[in-house]
Amino acid sequence: MTFDEMFAAAREKMAQADAGGISEHLAYQFNITGDAAGTFYLEVKDGAVNVEPYEYHDRDAAFTCSADTLFRMAEGTLDPVAAVLRGKLKVEGNIDKALKLKGLIGGKG
Repeated sequence: MTFDEMFAAAREKMAQADAGGISEHLAYQFNITGDAAGTFYLEVKDGAVNVEPYEYHDRDAAFTCSADTLFRMAEGTLDPVAAVLRGKLKVEGNIDKALKLKGLIGGKG
């Protein structure tokens, strides 16, 4: 899988996230490793989700993982906390805001 293929699938999945209940601004950067290596961001602003293939320098948190780990978390088959404990996900930044990702893309709050 190339970065472009991975990003298209990630954008489609993440654009379906229900951010209507989130009143604060959230900005996450994803650093993808492996065959689909690259960087993109997810921003929640005014209840809308925006996903773009760029770095986000004023981010709340950054996540580093493989595309497989990202998609397993998005499908709800891998808990992000478990992924961190297993060394499959690295998180940097505001942990409180980072934890909100689980409810946003994983469908579990």
